Amino acid sequence: MSSDSLNLFSFTGKIRVLHLTWIAFFITFFAWFNHAPLLMAIADSLSLTSEQVKTLLILNVALTIPARVIIGMLTDKYGPRLTYSLLLAIGSVPCFIFALADSFTAAAIGRFLLGFIGAGFVVGIRMVSEWFPAKQLGTAEGIYGGWGNFGSAAAAMTLPTIALLVGGDSPGQEGWRYAIGITGVIALVYSVIYYRSVTDTPKGGTYFKPKKIGGMEVSSPSDFVLLLIMKVPMYAALALLTWKLSPQGVSMLSQPVAVAIYLALAALYVFDAKKCYEINREIFVKLPEPIHRYQFKQVAVLNILYFATFGSELAVVSMLPLFFSETFTLDPVKAGLLASAYAFMNLMSRPAGGLISDRFGRKSTLLILTAGLALGYLTMSMIDAQWPLYLAVAAAMACSFFVQSGEGAVFAVVPLIKRRLTGQIAGMTGAYGNVGAVFYLTVLSMVSYQTFFLVIAGTAVLGFVTLLFLEEPEGQMAEVMPDGSVSLIDVA
Repeated sequence: MSSDSLNLFSFTGKIRVLHLTWIAFFITFFAWFNHAPLLMAIADSLSLTSEQVKTLLILNVALTIPARVIIGMLTDKYGPRLTYSLLLAIGSVPCFIFALADSFTAAAIGRFLLGFIGAGFVVGIRMVSEWFPAKQLGTAEGIYGGWGNFGSAAAAMTLPTIALLVGGDSPGQEGWRYAIGITGVIALVYSVIYYRSVTDTPKGGTYFKPKKIGGMEVSSPSDFVLLLIMKVPMYAALALLTWKLSPQGVSMLSQPVAVAIYLALAALYVFDAKKCYEINREIFVKLPEPIHRYQFKQVAVLNILYFATFGSELAVVSMLPLFFSETFTLDPVKAGLLASAYAFMNLMSRPAGGLISDRFGRKSTLLILTAGLALGYLTMSMIDAQWPLYLAVAAAMACSFFVQSGEGAVFAVVPLIKRRLTGQIAGMTGAYGNVGAVFYLTVLSMVSYQTFFLVIAGTAVLGFVTLLFLEEPEGQMAEVMPDGSVSLIDVA
């Protein structure tokens, strides 16, 4: 996967930073999805019901929604080196909490907090954009996302074996705790390695920071309104999760507590809107100079596309081992290995999406890949016990190619919108992936597997229609240097 002499066998300069950064992302996903291949053992150990297991899946992606937005802001402000290192270190703690859980409530708290480490993806997007030019950026971001995303597949392939080796396979053994604890140790150790091994920019480079922190800058009053509208689904997803945990769902929260959370979310949205207004009040008096503007609709379109692509991947990676196990009556280890084929495609698919975008255009690539993922999930909705197992696995891998290539193509555009806001844009777009995951996993808790896949296909069609409003990045974007001069950055 090289473009313009992008030598991936090198371990110097920008390639070295790329390798160190995708490894950091790999470890975040390895830890974040350490539960998926061990769900049956965890459920047996903690005596969980089917409804409680599905609730854990939703909790796993919930905190990542606000975390990605916040981490995006912190990345833009303090730089990816420090932000990534701290996130890995702090994210190791919930691994240990979950590994030591002795009840559904304790496991739920650990799983919810583990969503924090899922925000790591955002940090690397900004890091890679600092080191690679536009003509290589889609490929580099695709490699970062694809190879890092493979962490979930690596967890599926290795953790069940580790659990068996450490804990044995007889009833009452709890090797899953050691397997999950190991992922926390790895994250903690690598946080130190990453901090000591990278810099935010190449030597002599300028790290552009937002003028203010606390809300995303926009360029016009209409963009401000669209920003507030696009924030609603993120809060709605958290309200949906609260409903799932309320007496109407699994009764983990009492009704008064659920109502209090609903009110708190509403108040937080109002506070968020107020902060955004404070950041952008100047645009209601005077618009920025044309050279400093960007179109927020570009961000909105990418948000919706990532809802359908990464949102569906998160949901499917979480449920696919159970789907194969129940549909084809497989043991957990074999089901986990087969399901890992879906995530395994990340090694090729996401870099391919970025590479194709670099060479053949961002918008046209996204149109083709979005149509492909809609057809892919339509095909998966037809899988049942009558299918040959190899054909079901092949269908999952074919579908995942379009899903993950689409993700690579989305983030081939994200860094080309506004450099100093790259972390925040990546954070919001990434958060929409988790909004999609919460939505899809909630749907899964109420419908059959077949209907679940059909719902994803339907939202992909909606994403295709929205994509028609995206404009191909072209020309240059402007950023202000510390001395007040203007720097022009190529986006084509």
